[in-house]
Amino acid sequence: MLVWIIAIALAVIVAFFIYFNLPVSQKNDKAQLGVTFSSRYASDIGLDWRATYLATLDDLGVKKIRLPVYWDLVEKTEGQYDFSDIDWELEQAKKRNAEIVLVVGQKVPRWPECAIPDWASSSDQKRQDSLRSFIEVVINRYKNNSEIKYWQVENEPFLLFGVCPAPNPNLLDSEIALVRRLDSSRKIIVTDSGELSLWIQAASRADIFGTTMYRNVYKAGVGYYTYPIGPRFFRFKYGLINLFAHQQNAVVMELQAEPWIAGYTTNAPLEEQFKSMTPDKLKANVDYARQVGFPEIYLWGVEWWYWLKVQKDYPQVWDTARELFGEKV
Repeated sequence: MLVWIIAIALAVIVAFFIYFNLPVSQKNDKAQLGVTFSSRYASDIGLDWRATYLATLDDLGVKKIRLPVYWDLVEKTEGQYDFSDIDWELEQAKKRNAEIVLVVGQKVPRWPECAIPDWASSSDQKRQDSLRSFIEVVINRYKNNSEIKYWQVENEPFLLFGVCPAPNPNLLDSEIALVRRLDSSRKIIVTDSGELSLWIQAASRADIFGTTMYRNVYKAGVGYYTYPIGPRFFRFKYGLINLFAHQQNAVVMELQAEPWIAGYTTNAPLEEQFKSMTPDKLKANVDYARQVGFPEIYLWGVEWWYWLKVQKDYPQVWDTARELFGEKV
């Protein structure tokens, strides 16, 4: 009996694997492209982050940008706020008719994932109460900014990754409820891992669900490999959230467009970086995401493209991105 159970389970797994990798007959060539931009990461890799941001807007012509609000940078001292960098980013976007997804919470894009000030970390209760207070300040400050299209509450809140507390669904629910109460005019995005989650927990809480999407990755002991799943894998999971979370709105919130390597990306030789991301891989990843069919695709890695261009005299990835953003849809 056990042999039959194992055989059936293996057959099901093989069937799903075959299905996930069947060719997709149609793709969404009209899917609009955007980027995630992190002033923190741009600075960490030695860039003038303002120049990088302006180049993203003006040279690449990006019209959709996801911006994190880093709690530990804005509220370094309890009750004292410095929004000057966020204000400037939003002002520049508005001048150019760009749309912003503003990410609020303790866990936002880029390492160390969670941006919790030291003063808020004395206890879980202190952290949670202070977090909600901070979110309230952010929403009230920016809810009348027309360039903000969506709020994103937390980043992959059900994925334990980075220097972060354990996932807390009750805290997340209270954050979402707070944002809804303060601003009912905008939809809320909640994100989850594309490959490591069924999406249902995040999608059931969101007005719009956002997935990550990584293709060429590195794992210690294995080396570099490409996820052995086709676009139907993501279409299948979209069907799951449609059925179990009644969620019909989904976007690619984080498409891999920079290397995934061992260690810090820009510390590695370029030939090592190019093992998991090149101009051709960038184009292939965008094509893959368009086969999934979601209407918006936010690319992850614009800071790295610019770093290659200005610090390594390698503009090819940046130029490829410019071509992608210049395509008529």
